[in-house]
Amino acid sequence: MEEKLKRLFDSIKNDPQNSSYTKEGIDPLYYANPAAKILIVGQAPGKKAQNTKKVWNDQSGIRLRKWLDVTDRQFYESGKIAVLPMDFYYPGKGKHGDLPPRSEFAAKWHPQLLKEMPNIKLTILVGNYAQRKYLGLKGSVRLTEVVHAYEAYLPKYFPIVHPSALNGIWLKRNSWFEQLVVPELQKRVQRIMDEN
Repeated sequence: MEEKLKRLFDSIKNDPQNSSYTKEGIDPLYYANPAAKILIVGQAPGKKAQNTKKVWNDQSGIRLRKWLDVTDRQFYESGKIAVLPMDFYYPGKGKHGDLPPRSEFAAKWHPQLLKEMPNIKLTILVGNYAQRKYLGLKGSVRLTEVVHAYEAYLPKYFPIVHPSALNGIWLKRNSWFEQLVVPELQKRVQRIMDEN
């Protein structure tokens, strides 16, 4: 499986779709491990993450690890957590935060990578893009509704809001998320992390 994952990495890197990044020496940024039990699907790497070649290596990542109740070491080194953004490259800056991930990127690469990670027990869907793709949601469904109804998607999926500082107002308006949803997320993550 590890050899197949290496070949997939090379295929992503050499895909003409990603040639502008490869020419600049930028590698695709994601974590895939055959032993992974928890998958985190987010938007796309931020600028800092791409520059340091480390997923969720920013303030959003600090908040995410707090919500998961995992240490940096558990997150990056345990091999139990995989990270597949909706795009493996930083998309650039927009008017209100980062630009969206390329629309067909995940459809092309996620299924191939997921085949090599057969032990995933929980997929945490961070934000709108991941939730719409994995849950097959219609355009009219709002993120707040999805996250509030998280139990409807268990045990396979756990939708959460993006931990970005841009969502500070959302978190204040929806205090139920950190009071009720985050503890349930922590409980499920801890149960899986404690397994051998």
